[in-house]
Amino acid sequence: GVLCLMFYASATQGLSIFGQLGMYMLTVACALSIHAIVTLPLILRFVANQNPWRFAKAMSPALLTAFSSASSNATLPLTLTSVERRAGVSNRVSSFVLPLGATVNMDGTALYEVVAVLFIANLTPGVDLTITQQIIVALTALLASIGAAGIPHAGLVMMVIILQAVGLPTEAQGLNIAVDRILDMARTCVNVWSDSCGCAVIARFEVRSNASLRSVSRVGDS
Repeated sequence: GVLCLMFYASATQGLSIFGQLGMYMLTVACALSIHAIVTLPLILRFVANQNPWRFAKAMSPALLTAFSSASSNATLPLTLTSVERRAGVSNRVSSFVLPLGATVNMDGTALYEVVAVLFIANLTPGVDLTITQQIIVALTALLASIGAAGIPHAGLVMMVIILQAVGLPTEAQGLNIAVDRILDMARTCVNVWSDSCGCAVIARFEVRSNASLRSVSRVGDS
């Protein structure tokens, strides 16, 4: 099916479509890299008070598994193990935050879907998305990613909702399917990394709140 879609795209738009697909993949990779290498480490350093490099090394087994399996749900047991045994986060925090994050925290998928929809819009003749429509794309991608399943290619299913929200042809995502597996591996890795960073943030404030409660209890006893 993907072969036929690519054959049709090549026949109607020429071989230049492969260059555009290459730029699309590069754009998605750059967006995911900025989020994973800049934004999340800054949150780790200044909010969670963690060394980003050490935390990344502790989470490396889970991140590699997420990259190879393209499934955050399949990686969840290893993510729990890495966070607790290698990163030192308590089971009290990880057992609540990580399963919840694997279900609703899909920031890598949201980033991917926004870029993919804009790529489809650029390739669709006669379509010029307004600023309002681009904002709708971003908000819809955020909401759709929350409901996406943590399995391979789940983002493609949710992308239909975004395409319909701005009036784009849903069959146009056939082009994305040709390169989706590679991008799916990358965005799943970012999803798991983001869940782990969120776990570290909650762990820091959970420890702080427990310390505050103990100090208040000592004051009350005295």
